[in-house]
Amino acid sequence: MSAPAEAAVLEASAAAPTALAVNNIEVVYDHVVLVLKGVSLEVPERSIVALLGANGAGKTTTLKAISNLLHAERGEVTKGSITFYGEEVHRLSPNELVRRGCVQVMEGRHCFAHLTVEENLLTGAFTRKDGRAAIQADLEMVYGYFPRLRERRKSLAGYTSGGEQQMCAIGRALMARPRLILLDEPSMGLAPQLVEEIFEIVDRLNRQENVTFLIAEQNTNLALRHARYGYILENGRVVLDGPAEALRDNEDVKEFYLGLSGSGRKSFREIKSYKRRKRWL
Repeated sequence: MSAPAEAAVLEASAAAPTALAVNNIEVVYDHVVLVLKGVSLEVPERSIVALLGANGAGKTTTLKAISNLLHAERGEVTKGSITFYGEEVHRLSPNELVRRGCVQVMEGRHCFAHLTVEENLLTGAFTRKDGRAAIQADLEMVYGYFPRLRERRKSLAGYTSGGEQQMCAIGRALMARPRLILLDEPSMGLAPQLVEEIFEIVDRLNRQENVTFLIAEQNTNLALRHARYGYILENGRVVLDGPAEALRDNEDVKEFYLGLSGSGRKSFREIKSYKRRKRWL
């Protein structure tokens, strides 16, 4: 990215209100295992921010810390703070956070298998009190973005494909009228064509419905094509961050996450000692 273009991206991000701010948090499981070690990040309103890193880097734990789902796994935030539109929220219950407009789409989709697709979508509106007509209007909006769900609306969710279940999970989150969606590994287990389709819909939701997204994703190349800003996690720490285009052009990111270097694509055998050469380790 050229210097003027990068400055323009940073200026636009600075002008937008901060939807989510994670400030130097630490997360401990079972009062012993330190998983996150001082993670900080910001998500501007109406933006798409990518949280990147290998499996086990701490991406899912970060999202669960934000959405207050750690206690179910004997985890807790022991240091730092999490604010959502200026309000500290890390001590709220998950349903209180949903009512404020922060909704997580879990890794692995987690649809209610015994309910139909439409019943799954309607469960997303359980916190709303604005009437049946408004809920029905939003259901039609979801079907507009995901026409395949309209076709399968009477089918049991457990008998739909992985891509349809991912669409259903995102649609269910939309039914809560969120301001921010935490999207965990949306590409996991899906065919590349379906993944592209889902990310394009995320783009449209961001532009047309003003929904903010924080996306945890292992597919670095795909995530950086759709995000405006990215953070890279390693071993529970943020080791690199910047505008998406700058990260795509970064030689370290190319080598360690995209399998590329200045001389082109590398095999794993050629970079098997990469941990000793990473500048941030």
